[in-house]
Formats: sequence, structure tokens, C-alpha cells
Amino acid sequence: MEFRRYDDVGAFSSDVLDLLLENELLNNLPISILTGTRDRYATGWLMATVVDKGMITHAALCTKPFNLLLCEAGNTRRGGSRQDGDRQDGVELLAREIRRLGVDPPGLLAERGLARRFADAYTGGRVTIGDNTGGHMAVIEKSLVVMRLDNLDGYEKAPGYCRTLTALDMYFVPYWERSFSEECRTNAFSISETAERISTRIIKNTHYIWEDQMPVSQAVNGRNTPNGAVINMVYTPPHFRGRGYATSVVAKLSGALLDSGKDFCCLFADAGNPVAQNIYRKLGYYDVYTFDDITFNNPL
Repeated sequence: MEFRRYDDVGAFSSDVLDLLLENELLNNLPISILTGTRDRYATGWLMATVVDKGMITHAALCTKPFNLLLCEAGNTRRGGSRQDGDRQDGVELLAREIRRLGVDPPGLLAERGLARRFADAYTGGRVTIGDNTGGHMAVIEKSLVVMRLDNLDGYEKAPGYCRTLTALDMYFVPYWERSFSEECRTNAFSISETAERISTRIIKNTHYIWEDQMPVSQAVNGRNTPNGAVINMVYTPPHFRGRGYATSVVAKLSGALLDSGKDFCCLFADAGNPVAQNIYRKLGYYDVYTFDDITFNNPL
């Protein structure tokens, strides 16, 4: 069993992309990063694999300040429980080598079973759930349900209409996304950085706004895989919630993506927010995987 580190994005992508594409839904985030980057040498990235008998069993990618992403060959579980055939030796080798390199990833986002096995190995078992006190080296901040849509169900349309983002929306959308980041506890950027990121969506028509006399909700086609599309940044200001706006804007975006030729849409919903999950289930989304979002404190 061998640990391999890469400093060339092209070489890493060439080695791991087939493994990632075996399950586009599960691996949508690393797929979109590797297929979308134009930098052959990405400064500060961690790219690594574990190889056993000539076969890649594990892949790791960390693009700071974002969390470490993991892929494990044959990991198709849906419940997060450990199964026979888990490649734990590879997980432990990966954890040891990443710790030895001193990369210090800020956290980890991966399928629950794999995430918890890696976190245990990386921290020597010092993992806790939702409690950042007591000297724990890894905190499971939240769990996310990965939901998939193959066919859009009928739904009750909210008042108003859907349109795509324009430059005239830049006076409020960056603040919506800052609020989204605060509510969902995701990486937050400055307003100017957020505005710059959002402005790229105008040309791409990937950002949908629901309007009912004024803008009231949004959804974004955040990334794509060869056969799928990921929806994120679903946000409705608190005083507009409960009126079906989020359901309608997600439905419009999902329908457009499926009509464009995508086989499926998917999104990540907070496992602790049944209201949000029910919004998506009304449209035909169904649960597939559970991911854990884990923060690392001080590694061993």
C-alpha cells in the first residue's frame, strides 16, 4: 500500500477522475473542482492518493480555505454505517501521511462513514459532535443530506415569476449570500469578494431569482458533473419564508437543468432542518447519502 502526493493538477486529475466518475452524485464536488480548474500547478492544494496493488483506493483533495474532500473506492453506502470491505488500512495511511506532512486541513466534508473513520484516525479518536470544548481535535459541526432529483413532480407555484440574475441585483444578492453563509455555517467571504464571485453568474445564467413585486428568493446552479447538476445557495429572507417562494425557484431551476439534458439534479440539505428537506421532497427530490461536515482543531 502506497501513499502518493501530487503537485500537478493534471496528473492528479488523470489518475483519479475515473474513480470519481464512478459515482458522480457522491463525488460531485471534487469532480467539479478538477474539471473546472485551469491551473496546472495549484499553490497550497493537497492532492493525494492511496494505491493498493496497482489500484487507487482513496483520493484526497483540499483547496484551502475549504475542507478536505475524500473519495473511497467502492463506497456506495447510503446509511453511513460501516460495511465489510471498508478499506480502513488505506484510511489510516492517508490520515497518518496528511498529519506527517503538516498540511492541517481546516476540516473535512465526506460521506458520513468515511468521514468519521478518517476523523478518528487523524485525531486518535478525539472526535465529538457539536461541542467545540473539552480539547476535542475534531468536531462534527453538522450533517448534510444529499438529495437527488430525476424527474420533477408537480407543485403549487407561488405568486410571482422566475428570472435570471442581472447586474441590477448586485445591491442585495451579496448580502443574501452573506446571510446564507451565516445561517448554514459555511465559509464566509467579504462582501466585495462575494460580489465578485456572484457577478460571474450573470453571463452564465446560473443564478435564478424569484420575484413577487420584488426579489424574494434565489437558487443557483453551483456546479456540474458530466451528467448531473448541483443546486446550492437556496435562500429566502426570513420575512418572505413560508410562502412557497423557495419551492418555486428551485423547481424552475431544476426543471431547466433537466430540460438542458442533465440526467439528475442534486443538492445538500441540512439534516437538522426538516423544513428545507420537505421543500425539496415536494418536487421529487429524495435522500441518497448523508455527509458530515467536520472541523479540525489541533491535530496530533
